[in-house]
Amino acid sequence: MSTPHSSAARTARARTCAAVDLGASSGRVMVGRVGPDTLELTEAHRFPNRPVRVPEGLRWDILGLYAGVLDGLRAAGQVDSVGIDSWAVDHGLLDADGALLGNPVHYRDARTEGIAEKVWASVPAAELYAATGLQYAPFNTLYQLTAARASAQLTSAEHLLLIPDLLAYWLTGEMGTELTNASTTQLIDPGTRDWSYGLAERLGIDLRLFPPLRRPGDPAGTLLPRVLDETGMTGPVPVTTVGSHDTASAVAAVPATGERFAYICTGTWSLAGLELDAPVRTEASRAANFTNELGLDGTVRYLRNIMGLWLLQECVREWGDPDLGGLLAAAAEVAPLRSVVDAGDAAFLAPGRMPSRIADACRASGQPVPESRAEITRCILDSLALAHRRAIERAQSLAGHPVDVVHVVGGGTRNELLCRLTADACGLPVVAGPAEAAALGNVLVQARAHGLVGDRAEMRGLVARTQPLRRYEPRGDTAAWRAAEARLGTP
Repeated sequence: MSTPHSSAARTARARTCAAVDLGASSGRVMVGRVGPDTLELTEAHRFPNRPVRVPEGLRWDILGLYAGVLDGLRAAGQVDSVGIDSWAVDHGLLDADGALLGNPVHYRDARTEGIAEKVWASVPAAELYAATGLQYAPFNTLYQLTAARASAQLTSAEHLLLIPDLLAYWLTGEMGTELTNASTTQLIDPGTRDWSYGLAERLGIDLRLFPPLRRPGDPAGTLLPRVLDETGMTGPVPVTTVGSHDTASAVAAVPATGERFAYICTGTWSLAGLELDAPVRTEASRAANFTNELGLDGTVRYLRNIMGLWLLQECVREWGDPDLGGLLAAAAEVAPLRSVVDAGDAAFLAPGRMPSRIADACRASGQPVPESRAEITRCILDSLALAHRRAIERAQSLAGHPVDVVHVVGGGTRNELLCRLTADACGLPVVAGPAEAAALGNVLVQARAHGLVGDRAEMRGLVARTQPLRRYEPRGDTAAWRAAEARLGTP
């Protein structure tokens, strides 16, 4: 492990990097200043990400997002580098001239319903997992492309760009496919870290649609003259490939020391798991629905997708956006573990009627039905903490990789009750922070590409020294959590 001042990078001047960080409900451009013992992050611009339902289905407003990116870069001022991360699996289709063929389809769109069974008829689920190591999720790019096979857009397409790569193309005029995000398509072999060519051929998916693969730290071009004009920057300004899947960037900013840690990247989703050196593609792993996504420096993000704070976000939206602090305070007074639901259940994937759907799930499982907003909120947070426990325990068992601490990063670090419940459920200390992990990881990869920091250990050490963190110790034993877990059956 490198010491803090062991590399020439530590003597380099501080640089300013713009992190374009797009989430499922909002986007932001963050400005990071990085030096030998400096890691400062400020928000230049935040903008909503509002999907639009049109007659043909649910779509992303990609032009609105791009306008927000340009506004953010203008607000950021002159920077030394730009990097882009976003959610995974979704993409834009382009024609031979590089023009976008319609707004990208939202992963919550219904077009992939029933598609998995059609895929499995050609490549059985077990064989698919052995090839790609990716969990089953109905919205994986593989299923999206299968659903779109006969569409006019896909038939006309010459290029496919994942969301961060599409935005980078508009900024630079250069196309590429970033690897950590490509690994969520279910078309990458996590062992070779290259496309699974045989699998794609069997499923009739043309991998020539994807531009060449890029790795985090690779150059992705420079801002075009018209972009410089729109943002007021002076060129050249390089765009640097980062871990463009936001979870890959977030895991890069986990302030861990050593290898015996688990992480939970919290936000609309909770991604709970381990950082490994090699994928786990056993049948037991497939049955437990764990995924092997790629991370920095040859690592594997071995994790399970949990529905996350989406459950609470949807309830709050239906309730007319009440004060969240008051809601959480009231939930803290509700009796614990009265009712729990499976926070990984695809039944909660679609938007709408979330309070009623949670009540229905409790009723169906013979548990008390939460009625008040505080009771529903407590049910959600208990259920998320229980899902975190189930995922982390199962990951350790399947990977043979014990842990001593759980790092919670992302927006959920601001939810004290969720962090406390997670520590109690897991029976392990929880270190919460940083909240803006994806943006920090984005900035750190840019900084490393420009010689400002060294390996992952140095990056994480810098996060630990400069960012506010809070530690939660587990209270009591985990017997009540084990009993609640038994109500939900096998994890």
